[in-house]
Amino acid sequence: MGHGGGGHGAMTMGTMIRDMRNRFLVAAILSVPITLISPIGREVIGFTLPAPFGLRDDIAALILSLPVIFYSAWIFFDGAYRALRARTLDMMVLVAVGVGAGWLYSVVVTLTGGGDVFYEAATVLASFVLLGHWVEMRARGGTNDAVRTLLELAPSQAFVIRDGEPVEIPTADVVPGDLMLVRPGSKVPSDGTVESGDSDIDESMVTGESLPVAKTAGSTVIGATVNTTGTLRVRATKVGADTALAQIVALVQEAQNSKAPGQRLADRAAFWLVLVALIGGIVTLAVWLLAGATVPAAMLFAITVVVITCPDALGLATPTAIMVGTGLGAKRGVLFKTATALETAARIDTVVMDKTGTLTQGKPEVTDFVAIGMDEDELLGLVAAVERESEHPLAAAVVSFAAGRGVTVGDAVDFDNVPGHGAGATVSGHRVLVGNRKLMLAQGVDIQPATAQREALASTGRTAVLLAVDGKVAGVVALADAVRPTAAAAVAAMHDAGIQVVMLTGDNEATAARIASQLGIDTVIAEVLPEDKSAKITELQVAGKRVAMVGDGVNDAPALARADLGIAIGAGTDVAIETADVVLMRSDPLDVPVALRIGKGTVRKMRQNLGWAIGYNAIALPIAAGVFFPAFGIRLSPEIAALSMSGSSVIVAVNALMLKRLRLPRDIEVTRD
Repeated sequence: MGHGGGGHGAMTMGTMIRDMRNRFLVAAILSVPITLISPIGREVIGFTLPAPFGLRDDIAALILSLPVIFYSAWIFFDGAYRALRARTLDMMVLVAVGVGAGWLYSVVVTLTGGGDVFYEAATVLASFVLLGHWVEMRARGGTNDAVRTLLELAPSQAFVIRDGEPVEIPTADVVPGDLMLVRPGSKVPSDGTVESGDSDIDESMVTGESLPVAKTAGSTVIGATVNTTGTLRVRATKVGADTALAQIVALVQEAQNSKAPGQRLADRAAFWLVLVALIGGIVTLAVWLLAGATVPAAMLFAITVVVITCPDALGLATPTAIMVGTGLGAKRGVLFKTATALETAARIDTVVMDKTGTLTQGKPEVTDFVAIGMDEDELLGLVAAVERESEHPLAAAVVSFAAGRGVTVGDAVDFDNVPGHGAGATVSGHRVLVGNRKLMLAQGVDIQPATAQREALASTGRTAVLLAVDGKVAGVVALADAVRPTAAAAVAAMHDAGIQVVMLTGDNEATAARIASQLGIDTVIAEVLPEDKSAKITELQVAGKRVAMVGDGVNDAPALARADLGIAIGAGTDVAIETADVVLMRSDPLDVPVALRIGKGTVRKMRQNLGWAIGYNAIALPIAAGVFFPAFGIRLSPEIAALSMSGSSVIVAVNALMLKRLRLPRDIEVTRD
């Protein structure tokens, strides 16, 4: 609905809300005396004071109504003019016809000697419609809080090093390549790469990762995240509109401004309703005149018909639900890029999840540690000493496992790395080897005693590493990709909602089956090449499934684009985030059922609102046209029509706001690490 008059483009939401409030107040305050000196005030309320300065009642009312028509209600005439120029009919046209016809008719009557006038109908009608608009804009403004809070995360000032000295400048003036000084406790001004320094950065507001992330030279940092302990020198890479934060804000705004298919339907319905109202008004006028009614009486019925059919509630039905839905998502870190994504989320029956990085953390952890012929802790201490010297990703997992067990780790000397095979070193006088079969055979170690253990572990999709001490096999350590703590709860929540969960992975069958059984996933498609992922999605779609794809990597992008709904994990790559329809900022699988639940709730509100708006008009129209007046004396005055029309809009707005109370799969199912 094109609310608002000319020049509103440059106005901020806050100014627009204030402007609407002022227009409403002027109309409301002046409507009171106009109503008191009208026939209603004189005959119904019994108001007896004469109009000021000895003016005739209708002349006084005309003068009082001028600010209402030419200031308060002017946005309706302006909006109607724009709509007609764009060859369409909308709310504004109806209100302009209702207010304009009543007022002009009254002016003509006043200037030609007096008679029945209804200035009060025109001004009260304008007041109620303005009130409806003001309430609606406030509801919309509320959802923009999500965007505002995101924007406020960025710091306003930055310290940049110029000629070796830190200089404070506005963050907006930082350019790529600037070297920024980020002190402990301050926010990182923009995205960049750490040049020097060590610190932990709290990225929870952007990624949802609850633990601070360690940063050293070469690490990338995100603008607006909080530096906790050390001082960092950061080289700015992306500034202003290119930063991660700015892109998130842009996504939220894009979604809030986009029109859902349901909204386009409502706009078309509004067009026809306006047409019906205008024709209905003309027909009502003609029928009453033919039936012998006076011109003022016939005019009143006609204006009431035009007023009551205002499809204001219809125009509000979907946008308010969408605004609340996207706002609700943004609070939980679930960003819907478009309104269509919200509607699609409501219809999903199959969710395809990429395994690595989505269901799992994409980093290995030790699952089993088996010692043969020696004490477990002693062996672990020796092995960790060797692994501490190694650069291999699996080595770090062993070291942190040893630290977790509180084992004393000796010092390794004569460290020897054999790429692709493993490593060896001397620890506390023992020669320790950590590696695969080839390394053991090359060093002449008999691995027979550990073969059964090793094969049992490897068959379940774990990586099994052999350990030897002083030339004899001493044990096996098994490692596997760690499952995200909320993954099982997420799968359970989707099953509860009747959604089928499919795991898609390039890993081997054994690994895939192990994770799937851990999480309770029903369908596994393993050993899929990255380029075949989107083909698998198509297969499901051909089988009649409505598919959402959840992924985090560049290789998931085609599948995300192909699926009915692409959901990207926020810790993923820019490419995945670009192609997805929904972005989960917290990288938490539990937010997948949250997104689907929000979609369902929003669409339900949209349907309720449309049903209410159409049903309301179907009942109100005949009453307004005076169909029941001859038999039952039931009639509506334009003011009552305006009030009930605004009431119906308020009901729609409030119903949409009720969406905020939607029960979401909470974090109660799982305690976060």
